[in-house]
Amino acid sequence: MAQESETRSEKSPQESPWERDVLEKLALEGIAERRRARRWNIFFKLLFFAYLVAITVSALRPWPEMVRPDGKVTARVDVKGILMEDSRANAETLIKGLRRASSAPNARGILLKMNSPGGSPVQAAYVYEAIRRIKQEKPDLPIVAVVTDVCASGCYYIAAAADKIYVNPASVVGSIGVIMNGFGLVETLQKLGVERRLLTAGEHKALLDPFSPVNPEEKAHVQRLLDRIHRQFIDAVKQGRGERLKDDPDLFSGLVWTGSQSVDLGLVDGIGDSRYVAEEIFGAKKIVDFTPKEDVLERLSRRIGTTLGTTLGQVLTNGWGALR
Repeated sequence: MAQESETRSEKSPQESPWERDVLEKLALEGIAERRRARRWNIFFKLLFFAYLVAITVSALRPWPEMVRPDGKVTARVDVKGILMEDSRANAETLIKGLRRASSAPNARGILLKMNSPGGSPVQAAYVYEAIRRIKQEKPDLPIVAVVTDVCASGCYYIAAAADKIYVNPASVVGSIGVIMNGFGLVETLQKLGVERRLLTAGEHKALLDPFSPVNPEEKAHVQRLLDRIHRQFIDAVKQGRGERLKDDPDLFSGLVWTGSQSVDLGLVDGIGDSRYVAEEIFGAKKIVDFTPKEDVLERLSRRIGTTLGTTLGQVLTNGWGALR
């Protein structure tokens, strides 16, 4: 018995270090977890502080129309990118910029800097009418468009409302037309042995369905719609450009021309850039950008949302250990 007791007492020291290792690991893991919690606590406090700073800066930052630089200025509004309601080049944003520019106390003219392939005829029409209203309200405030790379389709629709249009010789101008496109996949389905099953309530609800044969009546109806929109586009251009347009049968065919050619066709008034318009036409060398920009707070909120979303996704997927 004494010998067994001695044997057990000899084994116990060998088990003790293993138990201590486990306890040490658990203790270290608990310490690491607390450290991570403290780091995230500090991170979110700093994030909240940055959020407050952004709000303060945004609130104190003067709007362009409130800025009163010494001397006369040229008020610039950029028409850049595809004209769509959900893009930065949407009618609401552009009209807001035009209104701010027209209200600037020292503005001697509004410069429309154009670089767009076009887009929605509705968005273009909204901006076109807004420009004409500003011209009626402030007939002494000139509005001049300057084309950089491209001013086609809906972009030219807008430019036609300006008092004058200037281009670079290599600019692309025109595309006065309307388009609707799609695909016909009827034979493709037949070759693949796919049966088309289409149910509608309304005789023409499946208008121009790509998997069905073309319906001549529907095609004619859509063509009439396009012709009507095209007619609206043509009337707007003629109203804006007047007798400056040359009598050319291709003018409203949807073709595009270089800046030099567009001068000859009467689509634009001459060769010139933003500096030329500001200095020579408006007599105001200083150019102030009145294009509405995304607010600092909006950018910060979006970035915070992205960061938090990524963080929470990692936590939910891999646990807090993923954030080490």
